[in-house]
Amino acid sequence: MIELQDNKKEKVLIVGLVRNSDEKGTELYELEELESLAKTAGSIPIEKIIQVKDKPDSAYFIGKGKAQSLRSIDVDILLFNEPLSPAQIVNLEELTGKKVLDRYDIILDIFAQHAKTKASKIEVELAQLSFRLTRLIGRGKELSRLGGGIGTRGPGEKKLEVDRRKIRKRLDYLKKELNKIERTRRIQRSHRDGMFTVSILGYTNSGKTTLLNALTHAGAEVDDQLFVTLDPLTRIGVTKRGNKFLLTDTMGFIRGIPTQLMASFRSTLEEAITADLRLILVDASSERYKEELEETSLVMEGLEIQSEYNIMVYNKIDMVYDSVILSHLQKQNPNAIFISAKEKKGLDSLLERIDDYKERIRY
Repeated sequence: MIELQDNKKEKVLIVGLVRNSDEKGTELYELEELESLAKTAGSIPIEKIIQVKDKPDSAYFIGKGKAQSLRSIDVDILLFNEPLSPAQIVNLEELTGKKVLDRYDIILDIFAQHAKTKASKIEVELAQLSFRLTRLIGRGKELSRLGGGIGTRGPGEKKLEVDRRKIRKRLDYLKKELNKIERTRRIQRSHRDGMFTVSILGYTNSGKTTLLNALTHAGAEVDDQLFVTLDPLTRIGVTKRGNKFLLTDTMGFIRGIPTQLMASFRSTLEEAITADLRLILVDASSERYKEELEETSLVMEGLEIQSEYNIMVYNKIDMVYDSVILSHLQKQNPNAIFISAKEKKGLDSLLERIDDYKERIRY
């Protein structure tokens, strides 16, 4: 967890906007998710507020009056659930005297914290620069911030203070470096001697790393935080029939991932794209599992990996305390596998299904 230079964590007010009161329930769930993101980034969420407004105000998003009222609240950051325009950010900062960030900013910040390898650091910086480049107009004041903290750190931190020409030059350089890494990865994949490859995909915090550990004894770091895994981790697994396969843990998905981030991380996601079989992991204990699965499906469509060689896997069944809910899920999804990666329940059925797919693809 990264703290500010004065060792004080930034206090955050989380702000949402809905068109009518009927949408408050859905918005509250998203604000709770945003609260988790803020905590993961190292801040202290103080309060959540929802403004009801027919449409976003072009100048202040939530309206000048409401924005003015936030000036007196003792927080460092106003964190908005929706993407803001450069003009809205500048106006809100000038009116409230506080740092203004949106959902995209916080996701980029978390990725910057968790990037460990050269590849993921390059991918994060590419996303940061591409995203910030679109905000250069009217953001001179924001780009000159000296306070540091959430929204200003990461590989691209210092690069954001240069002009467009230098940023584009840096982007060209990073793309060339990433191409070199991609070539190396392709060579590594070609040396796998035709081994059957399986990747794990799903919403962030659905238990992908825990499943990797359960099937391969990988011993990878598991944490109840969002986006702990950015770099693909591949280990060898063995089915009950003695067939070996390569299993890869991939980065999680979440609502509102910036387009630039997904584009930059295509190299990392290549393991999922080229896999023979994909395990689509769903947190069965989540109240919003349908929405999380929907978001995962959207990302998969964007990567063009919706195919018959995907197995739906409902995880965390040990945390579903109502058996009626579990029975309903099983009836709705008769071809899905239900497991608890943490308790190692249902793994034999999953390994048997992997065996079946391996034989179908005729490896």
